[in-house]
Amino acid sequence: MEEEYLNLARKILKDGHYKDDRTNTGTYSIFGYQMRFDLSQGFPLLTTKKVPFGLIKSELLWFIKGDSNIRYLLQHKNHIWDEWAFERYVNSKDYQGPDMTDFGHRHLSDPEFNQQYQEQMHLFDDRILADEAFAKQYGELGNIYGKQWRAWKTSQGTTIDQLKNVIDAIKKTPDSRRLIVSAWNPEDIPNMALPPCHTMFQFYVNDGKLSCQLYQRSGDVFLGVPFNIASYALLTALIAHETGLEAGEFIHTLGDAHIYKNHVNQIEEQLRREVRPAPTLVLNPDKQSIFDFDVSDIKVTNYDPQPAIKAPVAV
Repeated sequence: MEEEYLNLARKILKDGHYKDDRTNTGTYSIFGYQMRFDLSQGFPLLTTKKVPFGLIKSELLWFIKGDSNIRYLLQHKNHIWDEWAFERYVNSKDYQGPDMTDFGHRHLSDPEFNQQYQEQMHLFDDRILADEAFAKQYGELGNIYGKQWRAWKTSQGTTIDQLKNVIDAIKKTPDSRRLIVSAWNPEDIPNMALPPCHTMFQFYVNDGKLSCQLYQRSGDVFLGVPFNIASYALLTALIAHETGLEAGEFIHTLGDAHIYKNHVNQIEEQLRREVRPAPTLVLNPDKQSIFDFDVSDIKVTNYDPQPAIKAPVAV
């Protein structure tokens, strides 16, 4: 199952086109690729490097709650969205610290600047946790995934709970071809910290199994895509649990699938490693609705990955 992901990485290294990008880092990229993961064969959490499942499940539950403020994530020691909130803060009139201009690019190559960046980020995170008013102003990322899933704003001023609606539809009309949730709301894009990379997903019910296909417009193959695979496999399993179905396939369709130039050495190291058996996902059987799950209700067992491989995030 993991070979699906590793084959994508191999293809990009072999056939990828060099492209400039928004972060000024540079990528090797292909357009249009599909992976299929049979969830009956284990949970698709990579074993050729350690992937932090705690971050994946807390981020997914954050989306499911319809939240878009990093305070919940920080309360669960999850820092994967910090940079985008911090960027908004350092570009505001209220920021009084050292110059962080172009911090997303500079901190990758300047150790002194990187130390300042980490210190300021730590202060920012602490203030988000301690100061509710500050968190409300600077921890907010705009109408990103969770808001679009749970409270899509209509032109009439109402909201649509897409996620609840699709779960209800799976229960009532499982053969529907409209079991879709979209995060791509063109009107809201300018006000989001990061336009959604995983833009829409669709469910399919057959033979008592629930499958999910994700369309992802842009995928950071070394850092981001392993998270996306595990996150949507988990979402599929959670919804299958609520609807009384088995988890079927997770199908991952990518638009621009890319490896950042400064991730090539890391992914080559990963490709040299041996694949280990996939872990098993365990959900709390006492929880029925996905909206009732907490972080402690979701676990993986028999996860024995190779060591983590560090790489910089392109912001």
